[in-house]
Amino acid sequence: MLPVVSIVGRPNVGKSTIFNRLIGKRKAIVHDEYGVTRDRHYGTSYWNGVDFNVIDTGGYLPDDMDVMVVGIREQVHIALEESDVVLFVVDTENGINTLDRSVSSLLRQQKKPVLVVANKADNELRRLDSTEFYELGYDEIFPISAISGTGTGELLDRLVELLPEKENEEGESYPKIAFVGRPNVGKSSLVNALLNDERSIVTDIAGTTRDSINSKFNYNGKDYLLVDTAGLRKRTKVKENIEFYSTVRTARAIQECDVAVLLLDSIRGFEDQDKRVLREAEKFNKGLVILLNKWDLVTDKDTNTVREFEKYIYESVPLLDYVPILTISALNRKRVHKVMDVVEAVIQERSKTISTSELNSFIESVLMKKPLPMKRGKQLKIQYATQVKTNPPVFKFFMNSPQDLPPNYRRFLENQIRERYGFSGVPITMVFRQK
Repeated sequence: MLPVVSIVGRPNVGKSTIFNRLIGKRKAIVHDEYGVTRDRHYGTSYWNGVDFNVIDTGGYLPDDMDVMVVGIREQVHIALEESDVVLFVVDTENGINTLDRSVSSLLRQQKKPVLVVANKADNELRRLDSTEFYELGYDEIFPISAISGTGTGELLDRLVELLPEKENEEGESYPKIAFVGRPNVGKSSLVNALLNDERSIVTDIAGTTRDSINSKFNYNGKDYLLVDTAGLRKRTKVKENIEFYSTVRTARAIQECDVAVLLLDSIRGFEDQDKRVLREAEKFNKGLVILLNKWDLVTDKDTNTVREFEKYIYESVPLLDYVPILTISALNRKRVHKVMDVVEAVIQERSKTISTSELNSFIESVLMKKPLPMKRGKQLKIQYATQVKTNPPVFKFFMNSPQDLPPNYRRFLENQIRERYGFSGVPITMVFRQK
């Protein structure tokens, strides 16, 4: 897992601006209106060779002072659970106030590293004013201007020094299978059915699983790590801090897994949130499997029902029509035993290797069947192809004018490779380089 940095502090001190500065995108809404950040945001940052996740705890807080203090306390507690380093943001323009002291008191009760970020230090006078924050009891104060970027380099230098080093994996490593999807689609029921153990709490209440639960599992003599993730919700529905961090954990599980198994509720169908999860897993080149759970509840089934559902899904995400689909009932344990067979097949596909001679012979036959187009009066040519990586598979093509290769021909090549060699459930990366 990537290390996690949380940004905490009272409203209107510039947490979202700092977040945007760290991830290099205008992802969080920034406005000078008090409490404008109504949801939590997360992204990935990079500095001095170190990748890390950044969480903006932001969050709308009501005007009632007592309720506001409770809300901030909740934010800080959950941020501390998740984080390796905490950025405590204060405001040099307005100085220390009661809420700053409240946050400071909470942070000093734990052992996580805390860096005080004195924001809005836009001139020399305010940089000098930032020394008053030593009163909060911290040894290091970093005056910055999130808007201009002044001082952020020094802050990031110190931040990455405090992040834990990535551990070298020792001993055996097991394929990691992440079960993901919307709340109440049956992820925990499926994991329990596979484990034959009530390790996860299974109820009818959506979002019962707040954390990601890892379980070692042996199937057909092979070891796996099963990850039961918290249920995903649409961002606009993530109101609670706990639910937000559950979403972060799920995103992290997708990043770290080998195969992402997306569960769908057969009654509710295939929704936008499901498409987003699939595309997220594809972006990270993970193995992909779709499970239609609660299939026993589908009425009026006939021999074409599964085929029609598959067609509906593939038409919804046409570039992901290589993902295998399986119907199950986790609660009744119908076809549950087939889940790991499909997962294992995807793992094998992910590690498949095609020899260079075989690949070039095949590509030559493809080019004869459908020659490359002409561009600017020149015939495009692929001189050479090779598979440069497995887990996930990456193919490199050497050609003249790769920038002129049309996207539809790239798609044609991928389809031809899949038709010949399979790669079911596995994203294929194709890189085209100048010969």
